Amino acid sequence: MNLPNKITIARILLIPFFMIVMLAPFDWGMLQIGAESIEVTHFVGALIFIIASTTDWIDGHFARKYNLVTNLGKFLDPLADKLLVSAALIILVEMGLAPSWMVIIIISREFAVTGLRLILAGEGEVVAANMLGKIKTWAQIVAVSALLLHNLPFSLIGFPFAMIALWIAVIFTIVSGWDYFMKNKHVLKQSK
Repeated sequence: MNLPNKITIARILLIPFFMIVMLAPFDWGMLQIGAESIEVTHFVGALIFIIASTTDWIDGHFARKYNLVTNLGKFLDPLADKLLVSAALIILVEMGLAPSWMVIIIISREFAVTGLRLILAGEGEVVAANMLGKIKTWAQIVAVSALLLHNLPFSLIGFPFAMIALWIAVIFTIVSGWDYFMKNKHVLKQSK
């Protein structure tokens, strides 16, 4: 297994740690930032999420730079992104920081695209993420990070950055999903 794939697997392995920090009944106190405060566990969970998300860029960089792109990597990389973002979004709904309908749209798109990828794989095609998919992923990561941080530091000035970022993520989720299906509709038409 090459280095980019190992990094991707490390990203997947960080998900349970992220979930434990966010959901376990730890009380590490509060972190005061200006007039705002955030639970230390939420801050640490956000850092774990951000670190795990950053590895998405790192593994892709190594794979392209050293010509280490593999079919396994094309499969694992988007799967790791989907697992990480989905776990975080579900936790955000539980915490009351994200509307469930927006999370349902995002997760539904991921299931639909994953299903289409499976059909394509059955036809011998392995499709890497395109630019819209990458923008969608980073929009989701920015939105989730801002929500996990309780909109800090933007809450200090009353700017709803986290919710605006979530709206942008939902829009890119829908557009990139539509684009993915339109570009691969031939497979759906041919299947019996």
